[in-house]
Amino acid sequence: MTTGATTLPSTSTSPTARRLWARSRGVLLAAVVLLAAAVAMAVVRSGDRHGNLDPRSADPYGSRAVAELLADQGVSTRVVTTLDEAADAAGPDTTLLVARPDLLTDRQQTRLRSALRTSDGRTVLVAPASPSVATLAPGVTAAPAPASDTTLPPDCELPAARRAGTADTGRVRYTTEALDAESCYPSDGLPTLLRLPAAEGKGDTVVLGAPDILLNDHLDERGNASLALQLLGSRPHLVWYLPSLSDDSATDTGDRSFVDLIPPGWLWGTLQLFFAALLAALWRARRLGPLVPERLPVAIRASETVEGRARLYSKARARDRAASALRSTTRIRLAPLVGVSPTQAHAPEALLPALSTRIHREGQPLHSLLFGPPPHDDAALIALADQLDALESEVRRP
Repeated sequence: MTTGATTLPSTSTSPTARRLWARSRGVLLAAVVLLAAAVAMAVVRSGDRHGNLDPRSADPYGSRAVAELLADQGVSTRVVTTLDEAADAAGPDTTLLVARPDLLTDRQQTRLRSALRTSDGRTVLVAPASPSVATLAPGVTAAPAPASDTTLPPDCELPAARRAGTADTGRVRYTTEALDAESCYPSDGLPTLLRLPAAEGKGDTVVLGAPDILLNDHLDERGNASLALQLLGSRPHLVWYLPSLSDDSATDTGDRSFVDLIPPGWLWGTLQLFFAALLAALWRARRLGPLVPERLPVAIRASETVEGRARLYSKARARDRAASALRSTTRIRLAPLVGVSPTQAHAPEALLPALSTRIHREGQPLHSLLFGPPPHDDAALIALADQLDALESEVRRP
């Protein structure tokens, strides 16, 4: 005779590879599209911005055209990438153009300002923002709001601006406390170009609100070329300073902390990612709508459930709860057998009289058996279970 274990039907709902792919393919496709778009934009932008403000570059954002025009006027252009070269080149016959002042560290800005203070030359700062403009041009601060228009009329007495006329200087606006400053190309009442005479000597500092007049792509528009040539061609030599991270002086961070070294964009990006993760967590944690019934991952025999619960009661010494569960279940099963509604199964005044008409018990009263106190030990609990089982069998017996 062959015996075999009964095989339960599989009710596992563990996600398969096919289900995972069906659920995640939309998200993966969107991620791939976003990644491809980001790569494409990076490639396109990197190609357009190659040699940005570099007088050796013929790209749209380079400045080779203005360097060639200055050469035709006899002005030599020299490109430097370190702070030491820029400071050593400063002199009365030299114009020093700082292409990206905001890339300079605080100590670099302080050292450069000290070197230019008595140089008697001209310094041109291209679109400096806070706080670099305050260090390189004391008394000048950048307005928080950009210019509302990029093409502006001069509206000042500076000869170079009056001869050039309308130019593309509008981007960063400035305010100054210097009484002898010449303010040009105003936007909403604030200038986008300043000329600040040096406190001593014949030097000066020009703060330019936008780099457009120096770019190959915009040099032939409006009065950009005229203004660029006049600002950069006042001395026979032009030193074009392109700050670089390879400069040894750029690694001198001083007392700045790690957070100070992180670009502002990364901090804002991290904050946005934090809020995005928080919203995603709230979205995944709270589901709107009715509950959806799901099958259990596995089928569990009723006997195993009873044994497991019994072990828990035994481990916790919860004889009162075990006895209450046994009595409650017995009363629910006995009530329909003796003609008592299920709602009255736990009412002694309804259940006990009905049971008395069906059976005649001697020994332990029915009230003590079905509604009595909890057993004092495990042996009493086992005896209670046996007595309840015997009672139910007796009631069911025809």
